[in-house]
Amino acid sequence: MRVLLLEDEPDLASAIKRTLNQEKYVVDWFENGTEAWDSLELQYVQYTLAILDWLVPKLSGLEVLQRLRTNKQPLPVLLLTAKDSLEDKVVGLDAGADDYLVKPFKMAELLARVRALQRRSPQIQPQIMRVWNLILDCGTRSIYRLDSKQDKEMVILTTKEFQLLEYFMNHPNQVLTTDQIRNQLWELGAEQMSNVVAAQIRLLRRQLAAVDCDGLIETVHGQGYRLNATNGAQ
Repeated sequence: MRVLLLEDEPDLASAIKRTLNQEKYVVDWFENGTEAWDSLELQYVQYTLAILDWLVPKLSGLEVLQRLRTNKQPLPVLLLTAKDSLEDKVVGLDAGADDYLVKPFKMAELLARVRALQRRSPQIQPQIMRVWNLILDCGTRSIYRLDSKQDKEMVILTTKEFQLLEYFMNHPNQVLTTDQIRNQLWELGAEQMSNVVAAQIRLLRRQLAAVDCDGLIETVHGQGYRLNATNGAQ
């Protein structure tokens, strides 16, 4: 799950980004609305959620939200603001915000709001995804393996391994190019080795083989990689 964060307070933005990263989200942080809108408009990456501070430089979070809705973009939006009057909340919700969080707030509440948006927003992937004998719980950001008795055993993955498997499970049986994977799973501006995708897939395959899912991710020569959702362990 990739999140666009628009927040001009560095300390708060860093705290939000760190919290979301710990929960295995990919986060792109922008300090002004113009840069945030450029990223949304260009559709260089596919976001599943936007967290927008109302009052930021150049283009406000509210204006970014209004542009999204004017362009018929259904991206779920959580609006952050110090504006706590009923009138302000009405303005934000009427502009198309899916939720509204007043500053100051606890990070636990922010995460709860994000999870709630996941549950009720059709634009965000289902809460539970299954392929072969693996279950990905988007609510708890966890992976489980079902044994022969259908009991759950947690699979421990690194953050990037989890993000990679989640991306594949959201696109079963589709060929994903190296560029698509790199663009979607690494933050904008992050320095990357040329073979970062191949290296990460090798690591994930090693983890999957350890839980009897060897062959889940196939190499499609000359094109990219594909999650084989049809022929696996039952």
